[in-house]
Amino acid sequence: MAKKSALVSQEQIESAIVYLRGEKVLLDADLAKFYGVTTKALNQAVSRNRDRFPGDFTFQMTRVELRKWRSQIVTSNPGAKMGLRRAPYAFTEQGVAMLSSVLRSKRAARVNVEIMRAFVRLRRILAVNTELAHRLDELEQRVGEHDEQFVEVIE
Repeated sequence: MAKKSALVSQEQIESAIVYLRGEKVLLDADLAKFYGVTTKALNQAVSRNRDRFPGDFTFQMTRVELRKWRSQIVTSNPGAKMGLRRAPYAFTEQGVAMLSSVLRSKRAARVNVEIMRAFVRLRRILAVNTELAHRLDELEQRVGEHDEQFVEVIE
């Protein structure tokens, strides 16, 4: 049996993940695009179910965060507001998981699975990089302990 192709690729999801307030988050407009709904519809669903989205699940960008985020995006018109009337909402991994309970479509459920896989993949990559950094630190310490011996051998 052939595997169904994903509605949204891992690369699309991973490239949409941004870091805000020390968290990996997805912005409302990107999520809406993935789910095949408008940003307004996504945010209305969240507003109608506010008790399911505490501050550690979703938050609205501050003006400072929005300004920094915009400065990272290359646009041809630096004065453009990029079509935003208000600061976007950011959804943590838990917030994205909760979205599947308020967006009750088959597409939303399938997209959520792909998004969860992307978050897991990023965690694994981070864990590997952390382990490599730790091993490198240990190696540098061991080499540092033998610096005097190396100097003696060279002399």
